[in-house]
Amino acid sequence: MLPVSPRNSGKKPKAVAQRPDHIVIVIFENKHRSSVMGNSRAPYFNKLATQGANMTRSYGITHPSQPNYLALFSGSTHGVSSDTCLRQFKKKQNLGSQLRKAGYSFTGYAEALPRVGFTGCVQGRYQRKHNPWVNFANLPRSSNQPFSAFPSDYRRLPTVSFVSPDMCNSMHDCSIRTGDRWMKRHFNSYAKWAKRHNSWLIVTFDENAGGSANPIPTIIVGEGIRPGRYSQRMDHYTMLRTIQKAYGLPPLGRSQAARPLSKIGNQ
Repeated sequence: MLPVSPRNSGKKPKAVAQRPDHIVIVIFENKHRSSVMGNSRAPYFNKLATQGANMTRSYGITHPSQPNYLALFSGSTHGVSSDTCLRQFKKKQNLGSQLRKAGYSFTGYAEALPRVGFTGCVQGRYQRKHNPWVNFANLPRSSNQPFSAFPSDYRRLPTVSFVSPDMCNSMHDCSIRTGDRWMKRHFNSYAKWAKRHNSWLIVTFDENAGGSANPIPTIIVGEGIRPGRYSQRMDHYTMLRTIQKAYGLPPLGRSQAARPLSKIGNQ
């Protein structure tokens, strides 16, 4: 499987790291791609886009938020079509359970989560609808962490981390500028570190603000990722399949039909 070629480049793409030591996925809320990319209120997002793969045809799955998170994390919306607080799925496979079964590690970090393993629906600026990993009973409570537990020593990160900002910093209730500043404050150093330590930072959105096309910003930065504008059409199932491919995991649900974004690994 060949790397996706960026537009307007005659250079041969470099091979990307087949199995990153760490992947961190940060998920923001409800913004059309054109609302963020090229917007002067989002200088850090646009800076990141020049440092990595700027996916120009990335899309959410549906509306509203919650089924998009489930799709990205487990390859299925599981029939969920609302943001109503869910009961836990007892035996449904997901990226976290796959990683753990294969000997890797997974942790989800939710900002404003009041305590480790919290399963409540709403607490202050925390809402469970943006925390897909809490919905799966085959993950331990310890995999559901507040964002304050995110390691400052990135070598201590799990293999794959999901990060969900709170209702303000995710751009759901507050401005694009607020989310942009939050992203820079918390992940600028990791983005730099990842490019030197066989790791990735993935920044994406659950959905746009409405409509049927659902284009969203998605940026991937890290060692072996060649900066450029990439025009392969993708959605949350594509991203899940790309991560599964990196770690040799079988595809789940609708990720089976998705084509990974690029070759992740040395040639």
